[in-house]
Amino acid sequence: MEIVDVRTGIRKKVIITRAEIGDFKTLTKKRYSFSWKTIRELTAVYKLCIEGNDDIFGVIGLINWSEEKRIEIKLLASSAENIGKEKHYSGIAGCLIAFACREAVIQFGIEACVSLVPKTELIEHYMNNYYMQNAGRQLYLDGPNLMKLLKNYL
Repeated sequence: MEIVDVRTGIRKKVIITRAEIGDFKTLTKKRYSFSWKTIRELTAVYKLCIEGNDDIFGVIGLINWSEEKRIEIKLLASSAENIGKEKHYSGIAGCLIAFACREAVIQFGIEACVSLVPKTELIEHYMNNYYMQNAGRQLYLDGPNLMKLLKNYL
């Protein structure tokens, strides 16, 4: 997986790993939009870093609903400097969503599904950029759309 430096166009390889206890000191609401300490008991929290760099550029909290063959994205955030028109890197959210999709496929095979409850202003963004389908309260990815996202980001 790679993210792109918006100014130079240079692609940077990223790694996504489970957040460690020490990481939660830096996963502040100011930089990552949420107080990640509050959900670490409810979700599996993963961090996205550029290969060879310990700085965290994105975070995702996942809940495994194995009886439904679904992984729910409970929270997703890019670091503050990587949001909006002045962001440094693009592709962070896409890589994190693709990671959730890959985990779902590993666990559930062709029946894999990934879902999230979006903020109202992001519904169209998720549908247009990440192939998500509207299921009322939640958006989801499965089947060909899930595979299409994986192909684009892996």
